[in-house]
Amino acid sequence: MALLTNFTVLLLLACVSHQLMLSSCQKSQGRKGRVDRGQDKNRGVKVSRQPKSVSPQPIKGKMVTKDKSECTWAATGEDLFTLGVTCKKGDRSFSCEYVARPAICPQYASNVRLYWKQIARALKKQKNMCQDSKVLVRAGMCRRAARDAHFRLRNAPRMTALPSTPRPAPGAVKSCQPDNKKLADEHCNDSWSSFCTFFFTMVQDDGC
Repeated sequence: MALLTNFTVLLLLACVSHQLMLSSCQKSQGRKGRVDRGQDKNRGVKVSRQPKSVSPQPIKGKMVTKDKSECTWAATGEDLFTLGVTCKKGDRSFSCEYVARPAICPQYASNVRLYWKQIARALKKQKNMCQDSKVLVRAGMCRRAARDAHFRLRNAPRMTALPSTPRPAPGAVKSCQPDNKKLADEHCNDSWSSFCTFFFTMVQDDGC
């Protein structure tokens, strides 16, 4: 009887130990699963925050300068910008290029849109567009920046003469005076020859 009681107690202890071990394993797996899900979530956030590449777009506009030239302009670049200008004035057209490094100006990055508005205004004030390599095209916000921050003429202007409408050549003038004098000699006396010539000239058609 004592042996049976001892065996039953040992069996109960073994069962309790087994249950405790199972519970401990389940808790450990649960914590690991939560950690893995947290890491996956963090990885997803990092991927979504990657910056997207943006292709540079040209900045362009049109204007009429002080000397009445009708111009269009377009600027492209990243660090070194090239500003191409094409103008038409009267019977001629011309084009040229200006270059600058706007990023040298400390205020450029803080307000890029205002910078290009001021450049367009400065272009409009030019009196001799594409003519003077010493003149700098400046944005007001970068007036005190280094020289390379301002646009300067890079090449000589390319001039093109616009085709003009040809004028019609004057037609040959036909003279009917010899024929009229011949008629006067046939039908009038010598004393009336000059008068008859004048008379026949008056009555002839417009082609004479």
